[in-house]
Amino acid sequence: MPHREGGSGAAPTLIQSVRRAVRLLDELERRGGTGSAKQLAREALLPLPTAYHLLRTLVHEGLVRNDNGVYALVSPLRRDAGADGGADPGHRPALGLQAWVDRLSRDLDAAVYFVRYRDGEVEVGAVSDNPGRPPVEEWADFRATAHAHAAGQSLLLQLEPEQRAEHLGRHPVTALTPHTVEVRRDFDRKLAGMPRRLPVLEHQEYALGTACAAVPITVGTGTAAVALSIPAAEGARLRGLADRLQGQAERILLSQTFAVAAHGHEP
Repeated sequence: MPHREGGSGAAPTLIQSVRRAVRLLDELERRGGTGSAKQLAREALLPLPTAYHLLRTLVHEGLVRNDNGVYALVSPLRRDAGADGGADPGHRPALGLQAWVDRLSRDLDAAVYFVRYRDGEVEVGAVSDNPGRPPVEEWADFRATAHAHAAGQSLLLQLEPEQRAEHLGRHPVTALTPHTVEVRRDFDRKLAGMPRRLPVLEHQEYALGTACAAVPITVGTGTAAVALSIPAAEGARLRGLADRLQGQAERILLSQTFAVAAHGHEP
């Protein structure tokens, strides 16, 4: 039986806040795009003060507008920079998914990837376009080799055990390089020792000469990750880059992930 979230005194994590905000967006969509804070709080099973706080954030991000106490859903696809006077010219619209990974690639000086788990498969949603940091060559199907690359491992960590077992049953653990875990039992043990919410680091498990890191993003029912790759010779940078990637990904979750994970399309 669903329960209303109450005030336990503990501050919610960013991921919890995003999930709650997505629930409000889902309720707005279910109601045809409009609703009051009281209606949305009741239907999303949230305390009213929490709903008000999240709705203010959504209004600030341009995903929802407040018309005298009635909140209305704004489609990210219809947002603009205010050329027609319909949007606040001082508030920059959310980046599109491709522009986002391109910017991250430049900021981090690494190739960047957005990946998600959809319909039982690993799907690459976007790859950065940065000639100075070309992406790793997909010499073995990313969908079938999730166990060997950081992005796939991050996705597998987020799955329920039954989902993960089913996936690995269809795509068995195999050695791609001398650094790949090649036995299913050993891979399961490796995952069991990895915290679900921390970056995943991978050194030459998918491709010789390449080191990768991935940060998990879980919003609502969506499972996704942002990953980066650099030459293995620069492996000393990987931990610092992974921490920066996590920080940057978290800072823009509210403005980006709703369109990517909750609405299923690029903003």
